[in-house]
Amino acid sequence: MAVTDQTSEVVDAKTKRAQETEMLAQMLRPVRARLWLGRILGGVAGVVSLAPYIALVHLGDVLVRAALDGTAPDEASVYSAIGLVLGGAGLQMLLTFTALLITHFADVELTRTLRTRIVERIAGVRLSWFSATSSGRIRKAVQDDTKTLHNLVAHAPVESAMAIVTPLALLVYAFVIDWRLGLLAFASVPVYLLVQMWTMRGMGEKTAEMDSKLTEVSATAVEFADGIAVIKAFGRTGRAHSRYADAASAFSTFYMGWVGPMLRASAIGEALVSVPVLIVLNVSVGAALVSSTEVSPADVIVTTLIALVLPNTIQVIGRTMWSYQIAGSSAKRLGDLLATPTMGTDSGARPGTLSASGAAAEAPAISFEDVSYSYTGAAQALSGVSLEVPTGTVTALIGPSGSGKSTLAVLAARFMDPDSGRVLVNGRDVRTFGTAELYSRVAFVLQNPQLLRLSLRENIRLARPEAEDAEIWAAAEKAFIAEEIRALPEGLDTVWGEGTRLSGGQEQRIAIARAILADAPILVLDEATAATDPDSEDEIQRALSVLVHGRTVLVIAHRAESVIGADQVVLMRAGRIDTILDHPDEDELRRLMDDHGSAATDHLGEFSAAGTEGHTNDD
Repeated sequence: MAVTDQTSEVVDAKTKRAQETEMLAQMLRPVRARLWLGRILGGVAGVVSLAPYIALVHLGDVLVRAALDGTAPDEASVYSAIGLVLGGAGLQMLLTFTALLITHFADVELTRTLRTRIVERIAGVRLSWFSATSSGRIRKAVQDDTKTLHNLVAHAPVESAMAIVTPLALLVYAFVIDWRLGLLAFASVPVYLLVQMWTMRGMGEKTAEMDSKLTEVSATAVEFADGIAVIKAFGRTGRAHSRYADAASAFSTFYMGWVGPMLRASAIGEALVSVPVLIVLNVSVGAALVSSTEVSPADVIVTTLIALVLPNTIQVIGRTMWSYQIAGSSAKRLGDLLATPTMGTDSGARPGTLSASGAAAEAPAISFEDVSYSYTGAAQALSGVSLEVPTGTVTALIGPSGSGKSTLAVLAARFMDPDSGRVLVNGRDVRTFGTAELYSRVAFVLQNPQLLRLSLRENIRLARPEAEDAEIWAAAEKAFIAEEIRALPEGLDTVWGEGTRLSGGQEQRIAIARAILADAPILVLDEATAATDPDSEDEIQRALSVLVHGRTVLVIAHRAESVIGADQVVLMRAGRIDTILDHPDEDELRRLMDDHGSAATDHLGEFSAAGTEGHTNDD
């Protein structure tokens, strides 16, 4: 059984590696021409690097000849050798600088393009995707993976080309000097190469497996950090961090089992090409050849220097291969992220029934047609639900916890799509809307206001970035939060979460101001006062009175009394609609809740008091 599992893991790793290679090639395609230009210039720079060695041999011959003759060295020959060294080094630096400049600009362009595409893609995905995807994985793709491509794009093309061309050119030159010195310079390389090849066997599959385990470690670490306050408050630190500890332990075991033997073999290979070994080998044999007057001391010095350069070639190529392995995994994650379905791109969506004029034929604001939905790994949340929310009315969803009321409401805002059935907004399937178009029609205010680490101005005008300050203040006035904002030292420029903290009620009213400014005709309201203190509740109710007036409202109610005065009250139980009441009075609503043992009834606050006066079915 263990052998079968291990074989399966190897096959999966090979498949993943093939996908990573293909994805990396696709991702680098826009900058491929510039990368090849960088490689070519790097290769030319590698050939030019021969100049100092040629000059050194020439200079050695001049100096030795002068010493043997007992005369001064030929000044012109010395200056020409020095000029060749300086000219060759200067040209090599210029070519290398130009090549790296080209590849770095290619890296900047690729990073900018990728991050722009990622932001655009994430902005268009369904909101439920963020719940199903851990923040650690998103952060790794957006931040780390784009950085990982930097070394591969900006450095690897030039450095690998130079690492290959330079030693090959030097080796050819060593054989030109003397074939025996050439063989001597190259003697230790085959052994070192064989050791390196042995240590790097299965590198692609192992790297893919390592990347998967590292991703799990990163994801579990972020999840643990996000919930640390609650974990410590309830004294569950040991159990809560077990997922992270298990992931880290699995990675450690895998990594040590892979790298341990590889490091021991690599150490042996490094010893074979260490500087002392190469110098002793080349100088001792070279000295014998000099003694027999078959080569000059300068020849031995130059070929010894060449011998010291050759092993670095394999090391650079190895690092480049490693960069490709890591970059392949990053490219795969980026590709998967960029392939995430966005709103408005789902197939199979039917727009709805249209009249001859092209408008929805007397369509209600929201329609649920035989909708079913289940969360991953959970029981059915909704089963065959059909409901209409007429335009200009208030429909309240009530029921015990887990009855499906919140799931049904957020389907209208397309936080997720139903497994079967359709959700229509103004007679049109929500899956045919783009993000901007849908949220210009549907706004929502949730129990927990979601503010960003931006200025209060930017938080309020999130749905309308072009809104002027006058419009923002008007929305804040209607949400009864303007006075508190003006009292802050920086007013609208106050950055939420940096130094200044707001109460839950204030944050909720900022969220309401945002919805007022958005001015969407349909509002999904998850009872905004459920998580606030009594002092804040009255102000929030006043702000809601402005927000819901004149709009179609679908409210998720956690207390029966908070929806008295609604046009339609829908009682849900176990993912199905149990009862629908039109314009129920207070007694009828209380009786309904008592019969089904649902929400508490100790707080009175009529929905009509929240501002629905004058808001009827005839609006």
